[in-house]
Amino acid sequence: MKFTLHCDNAHDFEAWFRSNDDYETQARRGFVECPVCGSNQVQKALMAPAIATGRAKDERKQAIMVAAGKAMQRELMQKMREITRQVKDNADNVGARFPEEARKMHYGETDAKPIYGTATTDEVESLVDEGVEIMPLVDLPEEQN
Repeated sequence: MKFTLHCDNAHDFEAWFRSNDDYETQARRGFVECPVCGSNQVQKALMAPAIATGRAKDERKQAIMVAAGKAMQRELMQKMREITRQVKDNADNVGARFPEEARKMHYGETDAKPIYGTATTDEVESLVDEGVEIMPLVDLPEEQN
């Protein structure tokens, strides 16, 4: 059975279970996790009834592949969280001065040190064109709240 689920961080996702009892057992034991944030505070969302068609087997295969993709997405999000946390713990936030500070270090005007901040798309393109080594940090969903 395919259920639409909703976590306590307002993420909606779908998951397959052998039966409603299977879902209930897994949820009670904390085995059902949000693929975006990893929360196991998950509940079933309201769903429209499914109508059986001859394509059910193909749809099931597709759902299994999507579930595998969501597991990889969760792993990738966790790694991005770790990288972002490590950068922010070990670098100076220079805010909107990022392009200026990055250029100063690149051209040897100041000592090199780990920094992070913000830049417009045009500023990023200019830095890359000049050969300044930069790496974008993603804005994580939990930082937007």
